[in-house]
Amino acid sequence: MKRRATAILLGIMVSSMFLSACGKNEAKEAANESAQVEEEGVGEVTEEGEKVEAENKNASDADDSSKAGDSAKSDEDNKEISVKEEEDGDSSGKDLDDESEEDAEVTEASAGKIGVLLSDDDEDAKIDSEEMTSQIEDGGYEADVKNAGGDMLRGGAYKPRTSPYSFQGLEEEGLKYMKEAGKAFDLATICEVVSLEAIEAAVKYVDMIQIGARNMQNFILLKEAGRSGLPVLLKRGLCATIDEWLNAAEYIMAEGNPNVVLCERGIRTYETSTRNTLDLSAVPVLKERTHLPVIVDPSHATGAYRYVPPMAKAAVACGADGLMIEVHNNPACALSDGPQSLNFEKFARLSKELDPFWKLAGRN
Repeated sequence: MKRRATAILLGIMVSSMFLSACGKNEAKEAANESAQVEEEGVGEVTEEGEKVEAENKNASDADDSSKAGDSAKSDEDNKEISVKEEEDGDSSGKDLDDESEEDAEVTEASAGKIGVLLSDDDEDAKIDSEEMTSQIEDGGYEADVKNAGGDMLRGGAYKPRTSPYSFQGLEEEGLKYMKEAGKAFDLATICEVVSLEAIEAAVKYVDMIQIGARNMQNFILLKEAGRSGLPVLLKRGLCATIDEWLNAAEYIMAEGNPNVVLCERGIRTYETSTRNTLDLSAVPVLKERTHLPVIVDPSHATGAYRYVPPMAKAAVACGADGLMIEVHNNPACALSDGPQSLNFEKFARLSKELDPFWKLAGRN
């Protein structure tokens, strides 16, 4: 809109300059003609000369009037454009919250997006509001998710975002909403933590804490998570090797906490067709090298809801112990990650489609 406003403004300026230049040229030509007549020895003014002089004067007056009118019109247009730019500025500022990269890294939890752990939502899912929590509870959406096979409710009350203007989560207030929803529908809850203060708040409300991909090698945070007394879900870093990932898990376990679950959520490669590249080969490698449970997050790995079902099935087939799938009651209105979230109908359908895959993998 700003470009359009600038273009309109430039158009007004150019038009005004053109009209002004035309008026000056006409006056100049008339003056040259008058001078030429005098040089040729015409000493007295005829009726025709008076008429020419009058026309020149009228043209000059009209030119002045035209310039004044154009100037006034330009001022009005500029004011209107300025107002539109301010309105668009406000609108674009709001859009920053909805934008996310590749980082558009939809909200989840009891109040928005429901990140679900399936067995037999990454650093980007968040709790939107108490109002949405209430709407979801009234609609029985958590019950639908649970009946479809969901075991845990994940909500992001603390959200590390690429843009400082993106929605950052409701922090402790969001944790309260999630606890209420988990209790109402008998679902275990999990939330990402980003600091010692966040851990101290989370232990009062949730059953498990998550270390997101961006904090996988935040060693101080890993140690604090190990001392929290809660099970820890550790996501793989954006560009982390399997060895680096396992060493991060060791930081947690070295503090006396053996309850660690690893989550493959895709790694960053040169491929741009999907949000990340889901490294399913990591699942059998981890099964060979560690006793820790391994789950897969196809939502953040692909960034598109249509790719979630096939990658979820592939994850189960290659040995994953569980799945993290982002669900939202209205993905189009989610504050973040809407494009990768399933609605409740699609989630229920996927859950049924996964049944034979779980059985083939020897799981209930």
